[in-house]
Parts: sequence; structure tokens; C-alpha cells
Amino acid sequence: MPLLFLNEISCGTGCEPAHADRAMTEFARTTRAVAKEDRTPTVLVSAVELKSLQIAEGYPIGKWAGNPRNRDAWLRLRQMQNKSPFKVAFPDEKEPYDVEYRHEGDRADGIGAAHLLDGLAVSLPVAARWDTSTLRVEREQLNDVDDPDTEVSEVSEVEVRHLSARDHVEDHLTWIRERAAWLLKTGLADVHSGAALWEKRAELFPRLGFLPHVEQQLRSLLQVSVHVVLRRLAELDRAVTDWDPDIRPEGPLWPGSTRPEHEQRRRSCWFPDLDGTQQLFDLHIDFPPRPGRLHFRLVPKTRTVHIAHIGRKLGV
Repeated sequence: MPLLFLNEISCGTGCEPAHADRAMTEFARTTRAVAKEDRTPTVLVSAVELKSLQIAEGYPIGKWAGNPRNRDAWLRLRQMQNKSPFKVAFPDEKEPYDVEYRHEGDRADGIGAAHLLDGLAVSLPVAARWDTSTLRVEREQLNDVDDPDTEVSEVSEVEVRHLSARDHVEDHLTWIRERAAWLLKTGLADVHSGAALWEKRAELFPRLGFLPHVEQQLRSLLQVSVHVVLRRLAELDRAVTDWDPDIRPEGPLWPGSTRPEHEQRRRSCWFPDLDGTQQLFDLHIDFPPRPGRLHFRLVPKTRTVHIAHIGRKLGV
């Protein structure tokens, strides 16, 4: 289920109407090319509903969609349009973001959402800067330090999968096909909500145990976050399944982003485990919308992982 995130910077530009019309047609053909290679539903996520999109200044999408030759393409786009805009991938507007993406100095929320949610950014082909299958963008993130009341900013450059023409799809075919195959093989393709994830948890993740209060946390997950949490849980299940204690007595090879909580935050990481004993669940992985955290602990005796928290960062 590739998530396609519309790059809002490529919309509403000052290009000529004829150029905007051709760009929108190529955009529709490009997204369709992705959907043809995908065996799970491809979802298009945008900052606004497609019907409200301004392709270019003075050229709303209604002008393009109203042309009879674009009718079928418009209907296919509407079928891929997610019910929610990509803003649901971030905290509420009233809260400060702790991550921001920029492309050539422009704030790039759509591109950033594609990176955060392991998707594809897709642009209208209206400028040379979008004629590439990979975008390099600047990412500024606030990272925790030992003092819970202090944060430091870290700036890095990241690569984001990107499309603006049908030719670019070729560069992502392996990723699209392997992702679809993995979702179908694991049964995750049929999980589209946190509620479904909870109901299928034993079947999907036999090595994971969930504390009772995690049920409500999963059922309350934003839809756009469900597939990311699925991947995090699948990674943990695979890590403990592949673990050989004789070879790695220190524990499984966790996903790369796994880390323990800082000393001063650990007081928030104690939970009554499934056997009723208080245990420390300070190992955690991030997931969007930030500051989403998944806290867990290894139970070596049973070679399982217990999940204690899937939600906002503890203590905030």
C-alpha cells in the first residue's frame, strides 16, 4: 500500500495554463502507473482535498477535471485520494513541530510526510527541480538530551523517494513490488485500522505480547500512522524470532532506530507487566506523528517482546 504524498510546493505556481494542464495529466498518469504495479490499494494523500487543489495560479483543478478527456483520470485520482490530508501525520497546529523539512529553502511538508511515513513524494512536473526520482531535502529535528526540559536541534540531509513522471516509476519498481509482496505475505495488507491491528495481533505478531491498556492506544491510532506502527511491530517480531541467545547473549539485533530512554525520563517507563510485576520499558522506537513512541522490553525466558506503550512520548 504505497502512500503517495503530493508535494504542495509544486502546486499553485505561476506556470501557464497550458503547462499546468499538461502537468496535471502527467501527474495523473504517473500515479496510475504506480497503482498498476501495486497489488495493494495505493493511497494519494494531499494537503487539501483534490477538488480544492490549485494546479497553478488561476488554474483550479476543476478546469482540468471538467474536460471530458480527463474524466476517467479524475475518477481514478479520486479513488486514490485519502479521506484525510497529510496534516494528520503531524501534531495539532497549536503544538510545536519537532521535525521540519525544507527543499531548496522552501518548507516541504508533503515531502517530509513521505519521508516520515516511508512513502513516495509526488510532484506536478512544472519545474526542473522536480525532474528526479530522488529528492535531497534538509531535515531539522529537535532531539532529546539528558535534561527533559532541554532540546537541541539537529540538521541533516535525507533522501526521499520521488516521482513527477512515468519514467520515474521504473526507478521504484523493486520497492513497490517488494513492499506489496511483503504486505500480502504477512497479512498486513488487510489491516487498515488500529482496531484491526489489535484483533489480528496474535496472528500477525506471535512473538509480541501487549499490555492490556495498549488496546485502546491501538484503536485510537490515526489511520495514516497505522501502517508505520505495523512495520515497527513486524520489525520487533522478526528481530526476536531471528534471535539466537547463544550467538547474541546481549539480545536481539533491534531495528536501527531503537534506543533506551534517557536516565531522567526512565521514571515514566515503569509499567505493570503481564504477570503483574513492575518492569522497566525504556527501549523505544519513534513513529509519526511525532512525538509518537513505541515502548517495549525483551523477556529472554520466553523469547518474546512485551509492548507497554504506543502513543505520544511519555511525560509530555
